[in-house]
Amino acid sequence: MNSIALPPAGRLDSRDLRLILALAAARSTAAAAASLHLTQPAVSRALLAAEDKLGVRLFDRTPRGLSPTSAGRVVLDGAPGLLTGLHDLEARLRGRELPQQRLRLVCECYTAYHWMPSALQGLRASLPGIDLQMALECTADPIAALHAGDIDAALISEAPTPRSRRLVDKPLFADEVVFVMAASHRLAARGALTRADLRDEVLLSSRLPTRDMGWFNKPLAAPREAALRWQVLPLTEAIVDFARAGMGIGVLSEWVAEPHLRRGDVVARRLASGPLRRPWRLVWRKEAEDAALALWQVLHKAAPRIVGLPRVRARA
Repeated sequence: MNSIALPPAGRLDSRDLRLILALAAARSTAAAAASLHLTQPAVSRALLAAEDKLGVRLFDRTPRGLSPTSAGRVVLDGAPGLLTGLHDLEARLRGRELPQQRLRLVCECYTAYHWMPSALQGLRASLPGIDLQMALECTADPIAALHAGDIDAALISEAPTPRSRRLVDKPLFADEVVFVMAASHRLAARGALTRADLRDEVLLSSRLPTRDMGWFNKPLAAPREAALRWQVLPLTEAIVDFARAGMGIGVLSEWVAEPHLRRGDVVARRLASGPLRRPWRLVWRKEAEDAALALWQVLHKAAPRIVGLPRVRARA
């Protein structure tokens, strides 16, 4: 009789892996509980049980929410593949191949790629039959690409969506855009900035503001004054480096700027009139409704957390 060598028994099961993926995507036990249809205490107990099985801590508790430890990242790297393999096995046992649905996605702003890959781990776990493809070549005009059928979904922050029976437009979240400058800059001592403060500065950005960006244009509007000066730099690192060198003020999402602020040689300030909140939304073709809606749910739960800046009034 042929003998089958059994692999070593693992301590984690599929429920543990799904729990860890959900926590990484949601960054809180409360949000993960909602996605898993469990209570928050049940999720907290399950996380403690998983950590106890392994004898390591999987998440750190930070002001921005749960953050995977080095051990947690190892689990996150392997969990989607293990769950997909189990799903494939079950599909074959049911006498059919795992259905594959292609979902072609693009982000209107490259900064979204800073956080999106980790968020998409949750999508791979919940819908292993989706073949997600990034269509970077459609970045310049995602709405036209949607109408042409070149992509199935787009993460949009600026371009307006024309009325169309073929497209679905659903809000996701809003991030905050801040002004990044050298710690030695003349404006760095101010708690917040005014439009007059920016009048004689060069603003550094990856793209010029468009007419549709009312959330940005209205607070900075001054019809009787000269337009603000802009320098377009395609890379975040270049924007920060120019700002660090005192060659302008970077205009960046706070969650993009935050890692660079830790060094202390650059600082971020907001407008005295209040935060500049940039709205994001997901637009998709109705033919991809099921997969796109699942993607929307993952991105909505995994929105980048805003650290927050001190709310200090600008000095006169």
